[in-house]
Parts: sequence; C-alpha cells; structure tokens
Amino acid sequence: MKLWDKGIDIDKKIEQFTVGNDREIDMHIAQYDVMASQAHAKMLESVGLISSEELQLLLKEFEAMEQQLEQGTFIIDPQFEDVHSKIEFDLIQNLGDVGKKIHTARSRNDQVLVALHLYYKEQLLEIRSKVRQFFDTLLALAETHKDQVLPGYTHLQVAMPSSFGLWFSAYAEQLIDDVHVLDAAIKVVDQNPLGSAAGYGSSFPIDREFTTKALGFSTMKYNVVAAQMSRGKSERTVAMALGSLSNTLSRFAMDICLYMSQNFDFIGFPDQLTTGSSIMPHKKNPDVFELIRGKCNKIQALPSEMILITNNLPSGYHRDYQLLKENMMSGIENMTSILEIFNYSINQIQVKSIEESDPKYKFMYSVDKINALVEQGISFREAYQQIGQQINAGSYQPGSTKTHTHEGSMGNLCLDQIKAKFPK
Repeated sequence: MKLWDKGIDIDKKIEQFTVGNDREIDMHIAQYDVMASQAHAKMLESVGLISSEELQLLLKEFEAMEQQLEQGTFIIDPQFEDVHSKIEFDLIQNLGDVGKKIHTARSRNDQVLVALHLYYKEQLLEIRSKVRQFFDTLLALAETHKDQVLPGYTHLQVAMPSSFGLWFSAYAEQLIDDVHVLDAAIKVVDQNPLGSAAGYGSSFPIDREFTTKALGFSTMKYNVVAAQMSRGKSERTVAMALGSLSNTLSRFAMDICLYMSQNFDFIGFPDQLTTGSSIMPHKKNPDVFELIRGKCNKIQALPSEMILITNNLPSGYHRDYQLLKENMMSGIENMTSILEIFNYSINQIQVKSIEESDPKYKFMYSVDKINALVEQGISFREAYQQIGQQINAGSYQPGSTKTHTHEGSMGNLCLDQIKAKFPK
C-alpha cells in the first residue's frame, strides 16, 4: 500500500529503488507517528471534521498500535512503502471508512516531519541526560585525583606540571560547551510542523495550536513553507550538535589510548576492559577507546553529509530528504551507546603515580623556577635566560616548591564553579 496510490502499477525496479530500506528505518519513528496521529485525530474532532464517536474508534486503534510497538509485534510488511502507509492501512482494515478519514488535512510530508521532530527532540534530550552523567563522573574523578601530578605536554613534549584533576575537569568543562550546542539543536526541532501538509497548508479550518500543545512542542513552525524547509535544516543542526560532542569525546579517547601506552603509562584499566592479541600474549589493547574515537570521528562527518545532500535544494519537498534519515538515526544511536560505554569504562580507570624523578620529566618545573626568580626581583626575561643557560650548560637542578593557586589551575580547580556552569 502507498498513500499516493492512484491505481497505477509502478515499475518494480523503480519501486525498489525509491523505497530502499525505508521500512526498516521507519521503525525508529513508528511510535512518534502514532503519537502525532493521535494528536491529529483529536484536533480533527475539535474542529468538527470527525465525530467524537469516530475519534474514540481511532484512539482505540492507536492504543493497540502502541501496545504492539512495546511488545515488538508491530511490523512493516513488504507490501507497505513506509510506516505511514502501514498505519493508515491498519486503520482502514479495522475501521473501514473511519480509518480513511485520518489523512484529512495532512500530507505524508508533514506526517514524517512531525514524527522526525518528535524523534530528534526525545533522542537529544536523552543524549543530554547521558552527557550530564558523564560530566558528573568526570568531576568526581577530578576531585578524587586532584593532587596527583600528571605531566603536561605541548607538541607531544613534556612542558609543565599538570594534574589528573585538571585533565578530568578539562573535559568536563568542554562538555558544557557541547551542551549549549545540543540545547540549540533541541530548540530548533522543538517546533511543530504538523499542519503544513505538503508544504502549503490546508483549506480545512485546522487548529495547529491544538496539536502543538498536545504534542508538547514549545512552539510551532508557523509559516507552512518554512515548516517544510526545516527538513534538512533540522538534520544539519542536529548533526552539528552531535559533531561537537563527538569532537570532545574523540579527543578524550585519544588521550586515554596515549596515556595507557607503555611509553606514558599514566593510567590503566582492569583486564576485563581490554583485549589481547592473537600472537602477543602481553598485549592489553584499549579497543573500546579506539572504537569510541573511530565512531566519534565518523559522526563528525555527518554535518558534511547533511549539507551536501540539501544545500542547493529549492523550497518545497524533494525526495532527496529520504536519504537523511538512515545515517542521522545511526549517528544518534551510536552517540547514545558511546556515552554509555564511556561512562561505564572511565569509572574503572586506574590512575598511576608518576615518578617525577624520571629524567624525562627533568625540566617539567623549569617555568616554575623562572617564576620563583621573578618573585625575587629579577625580570622575567632575565630569569628565562638564566634558567635557559643552566639547561644548556647541564647545571639545571630539577624540582620546585612553587604552587599554582589562580582560578582554574592545578591548585585551584574551581570544580564547584564548573559544576554550576552546566546549563539547567
């Protein structure tokens, strides 16, 4: 069944190419299509386009569909083009002419749009919640390990003293920026497009404010053409939010892979979290973090894909939009699983004590020694040259009694202030 079927047989090759794997993909939005259809039916009754008796019949069928979705028995058979045709077919099969009324004053265009808006909104809120959990975990680790020294690097060379407290809380504070972008994406999709029909509205006296409130949207996309143009723009915005978060997580995963290696040996994980080699029995590979890194880098390609598919499309609906769904949904699902496994794994991190007497850390406190001379009255440039000459002459003595006390430094992490910055 196709919602646009006019009784003309379609070439099977054309049908296979145009439908693609929409049936499988649409299972992700089936519950939201049912939810939106319920709100649409209630609105139709409120404006007199269906009777209260017809509404009750429709609502009973939607309730049955929700139960099927919960039980995993809701199936989009090959005879259907997508979830939208499946839902309407079942309504007609069970209710006859009453089922035929559900498509009054809407198009498949705004039907899929509203389902996607609801899906994106709920999934982004779930991701935001998982980011908060990860954020809290990192701040707790920062507090636990705030006094443990970690060499700081620039150009992958030992530079200055840092700490595990700084390292954990740095990524925690980076997540706050990612949440700002997530919140912007949530605001973009939290607009009701239902009622825009095929993109030019309807001559029926529908009540779009009704469905906006019924579906929990904060506002509607008022202009019906703008509502249809949100297809593609919503995906680009969501993809950029996922990409921003992926960048933070990917860099953190890379740090972990680096710090686990024998050349650094700053951290470890229980054997159960690592994998081995088929020929090297000593190997303890950080596969989970390498996969996090790779999956996050893959997600960072999403914005480019969304832009390339949609950037030169004129206003109105185009079938190109069908190509947005699969990888967007895959990116969202991957991000959810990444956050879950990252939080699970990082909770089991083993922070090691750094042997500061190791020769490779000899110059880690050189800047602190310069600063100590400055506090004795020597100008910074003269102090810099003096320590530099000692290093070149081989007379430099490592170690320092200096402490870092300013806001955000290793001696003053400002964890409470960082926690307070997380958007409510």
